[in-house]
Formats: sequence, structure tokens, C-alpha cells
Amino acid sequence: MSEKTIRKQIRTLYLMTTVGYFQIAAASWVALLALRGFSLLQIGMLESIFHIVSLCFELPSGIVADVFGRRKTLIASQIASLISGTLMIFSTGFATTALALGCSALSYNLASGTREALAYDSLKQNGDEGFYARFSSTEMMLYRITNSTATLCAGLALWLGYQRAYAIDLFFGLIALGVSFRLVEIKTDETPVHYPVGQEIVSVVQESWQFLVREKKARNIMLVNALIGAVSTLVLFFLQAKLPLTGMNSALLGPALFVMGLGAALGSRMTAYFHKYRYRAILLFGTIGVLFAFLMSFTGLPALMVFGGFVGSFSDDFLEVRTDILLNDMIPSKQRATLMSVNSFVFSMIMIVLSTVFGWIM
Repeated sequence: MSEKTIRKQIRTLYLMTTVGYFQIAAASWVALLALRGFSLLQIGMLESIFHIVSLCFELPSGIVADVFGRRKTLIASQIASLISGTLMIFSTGFATTALALGCSALSYNLASGTREALAYDSLKQNGDEGFYARFSSTEMMLYRITNSTATLCAGLALWLGYQRAYAIDLFFGLIALGVSFRLVEIKTDETPVHYPVGQEIVSVVQESWQFLVREKKARNIMLVNALIGAVSTLVLFFLQAKLPLTGMNSALLGPALFVMGLGAALGSRMTAYFHKYRYRAILLFGTIGVLFAFLMSFTGLPALMVFGGFVGSFSDDFLEVRTDILLNDMIPSKQRATLMSVNSFVFSMIMIVLSTVFGWIM
């Protein structure tokens, strides 16, 4: 693959992130459900359902990406996202909303690990793996900025209502689907091309399992990172519903969520300037920051809650990007999407337990 094609591939991935994650309804789904009359406990249960589905499909989706191709898997992810938005528009209660969130989880599964694997192996074609740290940081920053801009429209989403808000999501989802067709599949020296599909699936699973058994450090990194990320994610989710209860004007909810999202974007970008620090130091910083956000969410003071959310999201993404870079350097190309899906699988396991617990204690 030529250097020009690789640069185009990276730009296409950036564009997919920028367009695909501008979803004003999905970014404010907790607030929209609360407006529809769902209780915090029901919202927590729906979040658990999302992660139960994610748990079931996370590993299979990684295997699909490694065996059938990362490009096709990312296209399928965009299609699943469109189905989710359509179902949400026509949802009438808990069951249909859960079905829509299940499709959203499948979309997340198909993209999780696949996008990173495609980017890493594209760069590896010309020996540019060192550029992956910059890609990971930039891609995460674009995701956070796009998602934060979408949350800035939370007031608009609440005013429009969930049906029209999800219709806007579908519009941008269709654009992202078109962009995904510009991606190019990568064939590496480790990519299987001559074996039956069934045999190759078995091979990928076996070799991934052997890697996890052998690499204790990788297992521990996945577990700790997932725990910290789950706490940070849930704090930000429930702040969507808690902030209006403090007396905050609904028109200020979007700007508040935007500010917290900027913390994540800044954290993902700042990681590049601390690459010489040991991972344990980055891990300690991330843990303290997320714990601070959790404690501030109980103060009942909007300014402190938003500040805590900013610090927590900064700390989480500061750690997340560093973890992503470290794991990709440890993982062989042949099982890259599968093993990165294991990382997300661990996250989903923790979220299933914590989502309902947070819905009860928050």
C-alpha cells in the first residue's frame, strides 16, 4: 500500500469519527429518557441491558473483523447504528427502547477494536507504527469534541423531542455510512488467506486465548482500565439526569455537558506530552481524577458537579489513550481486533454490574 493511500485511510477514519459521532439524541439519551418518564433505576437497567448485549457480541465481533475484514465490519457497524436510531424513533416503552439500545450495542461492538486495528495495521504497512500514538490521541480527541458538540445541543434535543432528535442522528449516520465505503482493507504478513473460515475462527480464538494466558500484564491493564473507565462513564451519564434536579436551567445542560466533554478531549490530547512517564503514574493520576468526579456528583452544587465531571473525563481519557497505545504495542496483528475486543468485553462485564448499582446510589 502506498503512503498516499495510507494517509487517505487515516483521514477517512478521522472523518468517520467526526461525522458518525455527531448524534445529538444519542449524546443526550439519558436526559431524553428521563424526559419521557423513565426513572433513574429504569435508565440504569437499560444501560445494563446495553452492556449485556455488548458482552454477548464483543468477542464475536472482534473475530468477525479479524476473519472477514475490518472494512466490512466497520460498514456493518454503521448499518447497525442506523437500525438502532430507527427503532428508537418508533419505541413505545421499556421493551422497544431496550431493543434499540441492543442494536446500538452491536454497532459499538463491531467498531470497537476494529477501527484501531485497521489504523495500526495500515500504518504498519510502511513501518509507521510510531505514528499510531498520534493517531490514537487525535482520533480520541476528535471523538470527544464531536460528542461534546452534540451534547451542547442537549437543550435542542429536549426541545425537539426524541423522535426528531433521532431523525437528525440518522441523517449524520447515513453520511458516515457513505464515508465508510472509502476505507481500504489491509492484508498483513500475518493475515490468513488460504484457510477455511471455520478453521481460521478457531485459530484466532485459540491464539488470542493463549496470548491472554501468557500475558498477565495485558490482562491486568485491561481490567483496571475498564474499571476506571466504567466509573467515569457512569458518573457522566447520570449527571445528565442529576444536574437538572439541582435547579439548573435545562438550557444550560448542553453547555455543561459540553464543558465536561472538552475535559475528555483535552485529556486525550495531553497524553502525547507525557509519553515518557511510567504507566503506573498515569494510572494513579487517572484513578484519583475519576474518584474526585464521583465524589463531586453528590455535592448537589452544579458548579462543583460540572467541574468534577471535567476532571473525571480528562483523567479517564488521559489514561485511556495511553492504555490503547500500550496494548496495541503488545498485541500481534493477526488477533488485534479480537484482543482489543476483549478489552471492551471486560469493560462491558463491569458496566453490567455497576450500571444498575449507580442507578440506585446516584
